[in-house]
Amino acid sequence: MKGKEKRKEIYRCLNCGWTCVILEEEAALEHCPNCLCGIHDEDREGNECGGITEPVGIWVRSEREWEIIQRCRFCGEMRATPVTEQDNRIKILSIASKPISSPPFPIERIGEMTKIMGGSGETGGK
Repeated sequence: MKGKEKRKEIYRCLNCGWTCVILEEEAALEHCPNCLCGIHDEDREGNECGGITEPVGIWVRSEREWEIIQRCRFCGEMRATPVTEQDNRIKILSIASKPISSPPFPIERIGEMTKIMGGSGETGGK
């Protein structure tokens, strides 16, 4: 007696072209495990969007819960999707370290910015 054959589905990322086989009992992928991009199905009003969501940050909710923050290239809406075991760890660390390696302000003007924001403005340690 033959066992029931498992149904397979091919996943292909529309952003990077990465492919993998997904078995029927596995959950559908919310984003590509390689580039961490996804498809934005619908916006907040329920209208179809179809834009590609790209990773812009990593949010650590707790020790065991990490989420990828994505922004839709088409409509700009942001969403969070859970990090999975299949996800590219190097890509995750690259996105997580981006604010440190490329801050959204000029490092050489941090003293001036601190004064503007009400701080002491001193960056030298003594």
